[in-house]
Amino acid sequence: MDLESVKKYLEGDEDEKAKEPMVAKLPHRFLERFVTNGLKVDLIEPGRIVCSMKIPPHLLNAGKFLHGGATATLVDLIGSAVIYTAGASHSGVSVEINVSYLDAAFLDVTSFPSFLNLLDVFLCKID
Repeated sequence: MDLESVKKYLEGDEDEKAKEPMVAKLPHRFLERFVTNGLKVDLIEPGRIVCSMKIPPHLLNAGKFLHGGATATLVDLIGSAVIYTAGASHSGVSVEINVSYLDAAFLDVTSFPSFLNLLDVFLCKID
């Protein structure tokens, strides 16, 4: 692919740029709701959240399994929620997310419960 095509892929063409006002009209926290749609909290306790989710079609990549960006977003959102369960009033900003993929999550498969423990998610000081 030539450089101009790559640039156009990232920036969008003129027709797509004309749609930018539509993006501004999306509901508050649209991305979070889009990714967490169908998420079920199976267990919540101080410093720990266990979730499961039936993988919906809108979160699949071209290979027909859960998109890595969706995975990172889920880790970020659920990881932040774990911080709140420990009594923090705010979670801060994720600087680095490291995900080890054991297997792909496919359409309509209920993912194995995600065990997120406070110390596994963030090494931080909570005031």
